[in-house]
Amino acid sequence: MEADEPLWRPLKGAAKRRRRNYGIGLALCERLLSQDSEGLRLCLACRNMSRAEAARSTLLTSHPLAQVALLQMDTSSISSVLGAAQEVRRRYDRLDYIYLNAGIMPNPQFDVKAFFKGLFSRNIINMFATGEGIVTQKDGVTADGLQQVFATNLFGHFLLVRDLEPILCQPGQTTQLIWTSSSNAHRSAFSLEDIQHLKGTQPYSSSKYASDLLSLALNTHCNKQGLYSSVVCPGLVLTNLTYNILPSFPAFLWTVLMPVFWLIRMITNTFTLTTYNGTEALFWLFKQKPESLDPCVKYHSLTSVLGNNYTQPRKVDGHRFGDIRIFI
Repeated sequence: MEADEPLWRPLKGAAKRRRRNYGIGLALCERLLSQDSEGLRLCLACRNMSRAEAARSTLLTSHPLAQVALLQMDTSSISSVLGAAQEVRRRYDRLDYIYLNAGIMPNPQFDVKAFFKGLFSRNIINMFATGEGIVTQKDGVTADGLQQVFATNLFGHFLLVRDLEPILCQPGQTTQLIWTSSSNAHRSAFSLEDIQHLKGTQPYSSSKYASDLLSLALNTHCNKQGLYSSVVCPGLVLTNLTYNILPSFPAFLWTVLMPVFWLIRMITNTFTLTTYNGTEALFWLFKQKPESLDPCVKYHSLTSVLGNNYTQPRKVDGHRFGDIRIFI
């Protein structure tokens, strides 16, 4: 499965983000440009440049005066990340926002037995809301010898931020990092002794929990320099990543399931379902002053049973984790 792609914004400064071309990333770009199509400068950092060109074309069709640049980058490759960071430093002298949304869930396996067991347990709402215990993955290894999910979802982003330090947090300016986390980020899947998740079967959950901890660590160490970090959960959004969890399901079955998903929204507001709804918290953070945000919460995109979108902060699981300093 392909990694999500990124985005940046220079002019009023620069913003950068990893985004999926036909998912939450593109929906967020649309929302950002709808608010400020001329003053905002976006830079989409993507692994697949043909898809990047298609995304850029889509954005310019809706916003012909928008400034949308492209940059090739693959967060699973150390050399690609370092090369992209060098190019960003050459192009821009500041970055206001960096959206870190790259993510893969390779070879997902749906545990049917665990699913039906969960249907008749007290954990049913949490199972639907977070997917805990019903989805596993088989990880791979990158050319650099790192676990693929760890490299793509976490380490590549961290390396990028560290290499961009010369243009972050200029005097009188703040930079905000916004990580796309997940409700599937479970502390039970993560271990400091196995940070790459070599021994487990939930590398996606582990990497997302690690990004939550990394955000906490960055705030602890870097807020005084003007670097702020937030994590976001978009809720359950029906994108390619979601569909690939059940690749054998025929298309018509997803259509049949849609009314069920809407009904589930009556008991859990995390079923945002559409990419527009899923970007609610990402877009909300764009309009806030970074220094006013709580560094110990995850901002959730939520949708009510009536279809109203809103953002809700919830404490990050492990916000008192004693060893978050390990990430810096």
